Amino acid sequence: MPPPAETENAVDLTDPFPASSSGAAPEYPKPTKAYKNLDFINSPAGRLIRIQCELTEPAGRFRKHHVHNTIVMFGSARIPHPKDAAAELKRIEKQVGQDKSISREQKGKLERARRLNRASRYHEDAVSLSRDLTKWSLEKISDANKRFYICSGGGPGIMEAANRGAREAGGKSVALGISLPFEQHLNQYATEELGFEFHYFFVRKYWFLYLAKALVVFPGGFGTMDELFELLTLVQTRKTRKYVPIILYGKEFWNEVINFRALVEWGVISEEDLDLFRVCDSVEETRDYLINELTSCYL
Repeated sequence: MPPPAETENAVDLTDPFPASSSGAAPEYPKPTKAYKNLDFINSPAGRLIRIQCELTEPAGRFRKHHVHNTIVMFGSARIPHPKDAAAELKRIEKQVGQDKSISREQKGKLERARRLNRASRYHEDAVSLSRDLTKWSLEKISDANKRFYICSGGGPGIMEAANRGAREAGGKSVALGISLPFEQHLNQYATEELGFEFHYFFVRKYWFLYLAKALVVFPGGFGTMDELFELLTLVQTRKTRKYVPIILYGKEFWNEVINFRALVEWGVISEEDLDLFRVCDSVEETRDYLINELTSCYL
């Protein structure tokens, strides 16, 4: 049978995109891909994806730059460089000296400036220790995959000192920053390709521990104590089975701030738990101890 004759109004069924009756090409919806939808990504429904990003993106960078082992250095963001501490103390002393009477607030500022000036030696010690450990890693470990990299929280104070020491030795260092409403930003000595800014504290803690082969804890506040006790708990409960030597740096500070012996006497920790860490008071002692431990256990 011959095909039906074409008529004026016939529609070509072979055309998947027929023209509209008006002759204009139809407009089709163009929805945004889910991974490009920032409203979704930043919503509560996208939280798991954001968390996954903070786990997988750093992992890729660490592999690319052969970072598998870190020496983590914690400490206060508020402990300044000795020159800055001395200058601030001098400024406050001059201000107080010009006043006929000293208010309670001024006394507090003066005492705080004196303490920070005394604590500023830890800033320089952190620079020296980081520099020495980085130099040792670069000179003595030929395999890039086995080298040890200094890792800090990326901020100012002791964290800045840690990154600065590594740079002065000619090495790279890791900076695990965190977004906070105050005092936090990556310091100028952090290696750009190994600098991060996390949103989630617990993911940042994961990266502190996952790559860590040693921990040096300088004097610090709530954040420092949080990181210290969390790691001590993981080691004590054997949630992490790797060996991580832990150094509390600065006997004067630690002996005054935390009475670990009292925890044993109260029965809330065991005597052997005191062996989970070591208190050191000099760059040389800490450096030699860590080099010996890391060499025997990981090299």
